[in-house]
Amino acid sequence: MGKKTGSAGRFGSKYGKKIRDKIKEIDAKKKKKYKCPSCSRIAVVREASGIWICKKCGAKYASGAYEFKSK
Repeated sequence: MGKKTGSAGRFGSKYGKKIRDKIKEIDAKKKKKYKCPSCSRIAVVREASGIWICKKCGAKYASGAYEFKSK
């Protein structure tokens, strides 16, 4: 995993640069912590596709597959 390639470095030179850049963005959104609507702390992490959980208060949310969208 290099500085430029990031998480998409696992694909090497396959699939083209645009696709690898999109994968890199998606992986960053997936691993980012988001603000909890209940306790207002930055502790919401992805548990599974579309399932997000707050590590502080334990609240579970159904949201986007790759990005948490609070209403």
